[in-house]
Order: sequence, then C-alpha cells, then structure tokens
Amino acid sequence: MKIIISPAKKMREDCDSIAPLGQPEFLERTSILLEYLRGLSYEGLKTLLRCNDSIASLNYERFRNMDLMRGDTPAILAYEGIQYQYMAPEVFSCSQFHYIQKHLRILSGFYGVLKPFDGIVPYRLEMNAKLKMGFYRNLYDFWGDSLAKSLINDDTVLLNLASAEYSKAVVPYLDEHMRIINVVFGELDSGIVREKGVYVKMARGAMVRHLAEQNAEDLEAARNFSSLGFSYCAVRSNNRTLVFLK
Repeated sequence: MKIIISPAKKMREDCDSIAPLGQPEFLERTSILLEYLRGLSYEGLKTLLRCNDSIASLNYERFRNMDLMRGDTPAILAYEGIQYQYMAPEVFSCSQFHYIQKHLRILSGFYGVLKPFDGIVPYRLEMNAKLKMGFYRNLYDFWGDSLAKSLINDDTVLLNLASAEYSKAVVPYLDEHMRIINVVFGELDSGIVREKGVYVKMARGAMVRHLAEQNAEDLEAARNFSSLGFSYCAVRSNNRTLVFLK
C-alpha cells in the first residue's frame, strides 16, 4: 500500500534533527523548473505564486540563491502546515520513520514525488500554479504521467490523502492494476457529507500517524482510525471511498 499526501505552503529548514537519506527522484526535472523561475521578474514571480509582497520577496531570493544539491532537510520535516502538525513526525519512533519511508509519498509541484527522507530546500510552487513553459501549459502537463509511474511498483492499493489539486497530478495516469482509495473526512449536513478544510487537513495528518503507529499494510487499519471526533462510516463508504464522519 502506498499513501499520497499534499505538501504545505509554509516550510522550514531543519539541518540538525535527522539527516536526509537521499535526493529527490526527479531532481533533474526540478532543476528545469528552477531555471525557469529564476528567469522571472519579481512581479512575474509574484503573479505566478499569487501571494503578497512578503512571500514573493522571500521566494524571489530563495530561487535566486537556491542550490538543489544542498537539500539538507528531510521532506517530512520541511513542511509546517496543519496536516504536518497533526502528523507530528518530529516525535515518530524509528519504526514509524521506517514505515513512512516505505509507504508514504509527498506530491510536490516543484519536486514531483518525494520520499519522506529525501533532502530538500524550502520553496513555494503550488501544483495548480499557472506556469507556462515552452510546450508545457501548466505543471500537470510538465509532470505528465511521471509521478504516477513513480508510484507503481509491487503495490496494488493507493490510499489518497492528498487534496484534489495534487491527486489530479497522479490519479488520471494510474493503470487498472492500482486500486485507488479516496478518503473523506466530513460532517453530515441535511443528509449530505460536507468537508471542512481545516478539519480535513488535521484528520489527514492524524491518519498518517495512525497508519505508522499500526504499521498498516492494508485498509483495515485505515478503517479503524478514530481520532479528532471522526469515526469510520461503513454505510457511506464503498470499495473506492472510505468515509469518516465527525
């Protein structure tokens, strides 16, 4: 079983906790993106990132001075969003780290697919950024089917804990041998399951922690997830979707 999650916008450097175990698989492709981003003016980058001046200035300098070969923060410790706060990888045991390195993959607009202990540097580039480069219309076009191919090996189940923005870069390219299981965290409202962004991010992080604690190799451990007020709803679930209600 493979598990996919989204990155976070906010990032940090952590050179002291744990050393990376390798480099990202698609580093050569990332270097192409870096050269393109370095060629943008400040205003061009700000427009692409759709951000304020503070974030634009930070990332303009990041890209100008970036050395991809000096990524010394493991990806799993580099992201600071809500999902990662509730995953809390900084207090994982050795066995939990081993589990996520084997089963967890982080999707990224800049790096493509990351193993948890790939060494990376802070960046800002969302998968749905309106980036047009050469013959590529956007980042989905740039990455094509390469991210999906990276996930296909002996695993036959893909547990999708990524947002629609990121899973869209993978799911359309998976073959019929890979069973894709989407996970919904919601609340009932007039008989309709509605997801609320913050709670979904919290639950996705807690789910990864739960799976690592259980050393989960199949979906049964996922169904047993019960945290943050969420519990599995068999009635609203099916063979393609696991529904958890709050």
